[in-house]
Amino acid sequence: MEVGYSLEVDVNGEEIFIVDKELLSSFSGRLSKLFGNLTGSSRKLKVIFDSFPGGAHGFELMARFCYNNGTIEITPSNVVLVNHAAHYMEMGNNSLVKLNLVDQTEKFLEGIKYWTWSELLQALKQCQDLLPTTNSSLLLEKVLDCLVGKLNLPTTASPFTCSSNNSSFQFSCDTTSTCSMRNNWSQTTWWFEDLLVLNANSFDKVMRMMMSQKLDHATIFRFVVFRLKSRYLNVTPAEKCKITEVAINLLSLLDRSSLSCKGLFDVLLVVSRLKSISKFYKLKLEHLIGSMLDQTTLDHLLVPSPHRNYHVYDVNLILRLVKAFLLERSTISRNQLRKVASLVDSYLLEVAPDFLLKPSKFAALVMVLPDSARESSDRLYHSIDMYLQVHDQLFEEEKMRLCSVVNRYKLSAKALEHLAQNSDFPSRTALESFLAQKSKLNSSIPNHLSYLKVVRRSTFHTDAKEEQEDIEQILTFARRHGHSNEIDNLETELQGMQKRVTELKKVCTMMHSEMTTVTKPRLHGPGKARSLPKLCS
Repeated sequence: MEVGYSLEVDVNGEEIFIVDKELLSSFSGRLSKLFGNLTGSSRKLKVIFDSFPGGAHGFELMARFCYNNGTIEITPSNVVLVNHAAHYMEMGNNSLVKLNLVDQTEKFLEGIKYWTWSELLQALKQCQDLLPTTNSSLLLEKVLDCLVGKLNLPTTASPFTCSSNNSSFQFSCDTTSTCSMRNNWSQTTWWFEDLLVLNANSFDKVMRMMMSQKLDHATIFRFVVFRLKSRYLNVTPAEKCKITEVAINLLSLLDRSSLSCKGLFDVLLVVSRLKSISKFYKLKLEHLIGSMLDQTTLDHLLVPSPHRNYHVYDVNLILRLVKAFLLERSTISRNQLRKVASLVDSYLLEVAPDFLLKPSKFAALVMVLPDSARESSDRLYHSIDMYLQVHDQLFEEEKMRLCSVVNRYKLSAKALEHLAQNSDFPSRTALESFLAQKSKLNSSIPNHLSYLKVVRRSTFHTDAKEEQEDIEQILTFARRHGHSNEIDNLETELQGMQKRVTELKKVCTMMHSEMTTVTKPRLHGPGKARSLPKLCS
């Protein structure tokens, strides 16, 4: 090759090619415009490409087309790379060849619906690797649409195999396909493992295509859970978070009847391990689980606490789930409310023996549901009794608050007999005096403190910062999901939050002072009095 016509091309720092400048310029509009009037120049020329599609392999395919006088064998395995390289080199408007490279690849892609499953997967991987380019999005849509289309085709054995070539597209079925259904995989889930290759963008597109093409929602849900529980190979933490956030958004679009509580708690476990996922998506997932709380079981709720030094199980999570359930109260039936109450009572019996569980947290659980939700108070009574036995040094006021929740009229004869002999429980007279004092003090609390009823939290849970964070999260979710009544209530409470903190301090001090006339505080250890709750200290 003469020096005057040679061109050195550095492709993405991967490899250097020495090519015929005139030859490539005759096919490439990009090179033709780049060199302009330099034709015939004897000086050494060099071009550096930093983002050539497909790198050195993509450039080699493009160059091969030029050196073969405008012909190249196009196959499903290379058409994506060739198409992107052709667009990058502007090889779509050249009169020297009968059919330019862009047109040849576009014509070949007309037969994409006849490709095999494995060919489509290979094309999918290439499209994702080449993103973002001007034409990659459209080509990706074609590939994904064909993949989803194959999922809707009736099949009794395995995905079909198809053959295609550069000149014609013939459809043929082959039951010995290399993508045959895996052993022990059902006819509706054989594709799960293959589509683990989907990145966040493709994952979102595929799921929405599946919904629009009426694919079974239960199958879609199973795939979403499978995707999140599977190993993420060569995926950055940011990409993993993005996939998880996309998944949570998609779950809210599925029919509720297609979701399973077990699957949702599996997703919740994945989310709990991601440190950088947005707080909003955690809340959105919890709201979805909470809205189905009547369908869950106790085993699902026994989630280990992320802070084991505070308590064994994640009590804060359960409180949020119950509150999310109560947000749906306009559509909650009496039977659903009773189921959740039974579930909460079972949970109380599990957590009551935990000596690390703070009184404020246990009280919040005890009081999170109204008394009307329970047909019987037996298990509530037994859980409180168990808690008092383990926490035998409770401040007397805390004990009174816990015991006052038990509705004696809803206790069985056996429970009443146990209560009559229970020295740990305050007498009926002491409880009535306590409730009278409480009623008197409540009448002096400003109306905006009704916030405590809105979020169903005990008045003796006194971590104001946590309360404010909870109400802000619930408000954010309510705004985005149209709970207008909740928005009005919660916005009112947020406006008075700072004032509320100050007034609660005064109320706590006054309450403690007046309660000393009814009860006497116990000591926590020799000569050491238990401190007041955090907000009152």
